[in-house]
Amino acid sequence: MHGVNPHSVTVEIGGTDITFSTGKYAKQAGGAVVVEAGDSKLLVTAVCGTKPSRFDFLPLTVDYQDRTGSYGAIPGGFLKREGRGNERTTLISRVIDRPIRPLFPKTFRCETQIIATVMSYDKDNETDVLALCGASAAMHISDAPMSEAVAGVRVCQIDGELVVNPTFEGRGAATLSIVAAGTLDSIIMVEGGGKEVSESVMLDALDVAHESIKKIITALNELDAKVGIANRSHEAPADIPERVSEVVAGFEGALVEAQKTNGKHERKAAIKLVFADVAAKVTEGMDDDAAAEAKGQASAAFEKLNKAHMRKTVISEGRRIDGRATDEVRDIWCEAGVATRAHGSAIFTRGETQAFASIAMGTERDNQRIDWPGALAPFRNWMLTYSFPPYSTGEARPLRAPKRREVGHGVLAHRAIEPMLPTIEEFPYVLRSTVDVLESNGSSSMATVCSTSLALMDAGVPVKAAVAGIAMGLIKEGDDFAVLSDILGDEDHLGDMDFKVTGTTDGITAFQMDCKIAGVPREVMAKALNQARDGRLHILEEMAKTLSAPRPDLSDYAPRITSIQIKPDKIRDIIGPGGKVIRGIQERTGTTLNVDDSGLVKVAAVNSEDAARAVDMIRELTQEAEIGKLCMGVVKRVVDFGAFVEIFPGTDGLVHISHLAKERVAQVEDIVSEGDEVLVRVIDIDKSGKIRLSRKEALDASLA
Repeated sequence: MHGVNPHSVTVEIGGTDITFSTGKYAKQAGGAVVVEAGDSKLLVTAVCGTKPSRFDFLPLTVDYQDRTGSYGAIPGGFLKREGRGNERTTLISRVIDRPIRPLFPKTFRCETQIIATVMSYDKDNETDVLALCGASAAMHISDAPMSEAVAGVRVCQIDGELVVNPTFEGRGAATLSIVAAGTLDSIIMVEGGGKEVSESVMLDALDVAHESIKKIITALNELDAKVGIANRSHEAPADIPERVSEVVAGFEGALVEAQKTNGKHERKAAIKLVFADVAAKVTEGMDDDAAAEAKGQASAAFEKLNKAHMRKTVISEGRRIDGRATDEVRDIWCEAGVATRAHGSAIFTRGETQAFASIAMGTERDNQRIDWPGALAPFRNWMLTYSFPPYSTGEARPLRAPKRREVGHGVLAHRAIEPMLPTIEEFPYVLRSTVDVLESNGSSSMATVCSTSLALMDAGVPVKAAVAGIAMGLIKEGDDFAVLSDILGDEDHLGDMDFKVTGTTDGITAFQMDCKIAGVPREVMAKALNQARDGRLHILEEMAKTLSAPRPDLSDYAPRITSIQIKPDKIRDIIGPGGKVIRGIQERTGTTLNVDDSGLVKVAAVNSEDAARAVDMIRELTQEAEIGKLCMGVVKRVVDFGAFVEIFPGTDGLVHISHLAKERVAQVEDIVSEGDEVLVRVIDIDKSGKIRLSRKEALDASLA
């Protein structure tokens, strides 16, 4: 970008101007664009290496970086520096990566990097879609061989209307919220969720999104023309020698038979044996160097034949790798209550994909604090973690921190379940689902949704409805296409689309789509959505055979939460100096107390007896005097004119000498002494809160 003059373009989207400018900052990058909307501003850079890497895929790296200074904050912790990325930065990085990656030549292997850095953050102009558009712009104006520009917008349904890039307040009130990305011709990536929205509403939202996407891309093409940097040429690898192709073609029959093998690992082994024969034939009589080159060529030709035959069989015969019809779901079996000490648990198995979910129920003290920008709430009372251990695919490799894929799958499942959960006011528990994928052959994220839904019902959580998910695929050859329900791992790898839909019997709760081709026409999307609905309803029926509704009772090991309302000015009596009182209650009763500013006290206990003891102690600490109420008190101080009696901890009143007994009393000590327990009645409370007590009026009650 050396010597590029400043250029900019502006486009109005959703009532807000979005400006893309270049030529002023980061001029040593291959492409650098500043994108602005309202007070949100990001610098997005793109750099594309010149030497092919050793990888056999596009080594594209995307990093989105929030900066706390962009919204006037200082990082917490000792280092006072932004650390590793969080869930938000991971998800936005994925949103940028997924629509851009398919637009590069399939054989391009140069190291490519996109970095999006937030300079100024305005919550009404969310930076995720701005970062995506800025990344596309930066790559588009560079010499990278990206085939065309891509752009993205957020579409929400608010009060029945579809709104593009709504305000922060609007996003909070949305019944549907998706981020869609696409080219001039079609949508290629979707991410989002809704509150049981219909398939027709989802299609309408995609149409609305595409209209705005086309406007943004027109502006990006204008910026590219102003900059005037031509895309570098990319030469595809040399054609496979005719001899190698002929040898590979001779093994087509054996490959076809191997593809019919049942079982993921068995099929893979059978195909591998066929290729071993191919490699031996191709390299016959060659020295080591020539044999290595020929084997690589044979591998490419064999993979191409494998893919072509699988796709041809699906399109022409409607038959898939494992023999299923295109709309057929694999066999399902489920089990609930498999982990006794978990508060809820379930296994969901579909074909060779299996997920185990366990539920833990806690108090509001266990919720997750959200400390990144853009969060619609400061705390999260519902959490879900997704783990993909190596044994699930028969591999042995070290366990490491969650990868971006695991984070993304976990968030998708989290989003799918959330609309069906009760509010914290309706069900005063913080909930966490821990999901381990035990086997994987496609759709592990959807198995996560199904297992979690069952586990929540096993825990007795009053969910509004069960949620199921299904992964759809696409094989498209020219004008012919086939939509596949419940795809296998091989179908995901060799197909053109990975399309996940979750929901209830009444509608969609989460949606994610990624395309490996330029895009998906509307009629294909409509068929996929409708076929996904049929598959989802079938899965829900199978799940209902194991558990059709939440269990009526909580687990014996789940905490029992009891709520008690006290006056806010009594909170200090429960807390005590330095928290001494509340700690004492918790230690003596084995409970956990949570007190909010309104005076609502939630007592969590393993059994009702401990909860009752804690509630009694709270009531004793916070009870107040009422005129006419009888109280058993302790004489704390004796004076000439009466005795001060403590009727509650920290609350005392005066028994005047005239109210100590029915007869005339000469000296107070004749009737009571310090430390005596006496029954008294509250006879007056003045405006300042002073309490007058009477032993005389309580005598009749004590006699009764």
